[in-house]
Amino acid sequence: MDLLTGLFSTAFLAGGVLALAALGEVLAERVGVVNLGAEGLMAMGAITAIATVTATPNPMLGFIAALAVGTLFGVVFATATVWLRANQVLCGLALTLMGTGLASTIGRSYSGMPARAVFAPIEIPFLSQLPILGKALFSQNILVYLIYIILPLALHYLLFKTRHGLNLRAVGENPAAADAAGIPVNAIRFAYVTAGSALAAGAGAYLTLAFVPSWSDGVVAGRGWIAVALVIFAGYRPIPAVLSGLLFGLITALGFVGQARGWPVAPAVLSMLPYLGTIALIIVPVLAWQRMRRVMAAPAALGEPYFRDVR
Repeated sequence: MDLLTGLFSTAFLAGGVLALAALGEVLAERVGVVNLGAEGLMAMGAITAIATVTATPNPMLGFIAALAVGTLFGVVFATATVWLRANQVLCGLALTLMGTGLASTIGRSYSGMPARAVFAPIEIPFLSQLPILGKALFSQNILVYLIYIILPLALHYLLFKTRHGLNLRAVGENPAAADAAGIPVNAIRFAYVTAGSALAAGAGAYLTLAFVPSWSDGVVAGRGWIAVALVIFAGYRPIPAVLSGLLFGLITALGFVGQARGWPVAPAVLSMLPYLGTIALIIVPVLAWQRMRRVMAAPAALGEPYFRDVR
């Protein structure tokens, strides 16, 4: 039972990084913008959080600073892709290269240093006493509760239960029709691409303040790309995106347990498990395309800039 509790506890911690980044990607892609800069945004969020808590040992300030940096980078990316209508894929790749390179340069003086402050676990009375999942889920830090409970439910309600959510989805499906109905297409795209970038940077802060409490070059380790894949697998929906992040957290936790308990598997293979899982999640929808295409279909205008004078 202790083994299962530890396994699920690590799964919730590890999956939170991917879940938060995936939620940010859901926001961007629902309005029709592909953001391939998640890796760079996470790297910038991670180093910003470490630098902030080194100066002021307050993890919440570190997280807020990362959100602010993600917002700044999101404004630059959204300006290029929404207002200037630059190629979204190229801009996303440029954002990844710029973010990872800048984070690597800034992080040289922080490499190997443990975070001066991290998010402490908060036990929820009664719920934390439940066997296995109670202690694993309800004895976590505040960001875990935010990522797994509050954010996905709030975003699901926003997207599918409100008039604004209908407008938002219309922008991603048919921006010309949305514009004709009086919906400010570019303003909505700009706002949600920026918000999604902030969440991706917040995922980087979560990584260095809650999961791996230190900075090292390459600490993001491809998680931004995995988050992009999770959004596709989750059908561009917030709750499945979070559950997919948890699944990958469980895969990561299995790798940790295998190394700790000396399973007769090479450590390199155990470390590869999340990336092998990503490949599997991309292959499965292809094999079941006829049955899953309606559920997992991307927004019709995804990746296409909107020109108001061309309809």
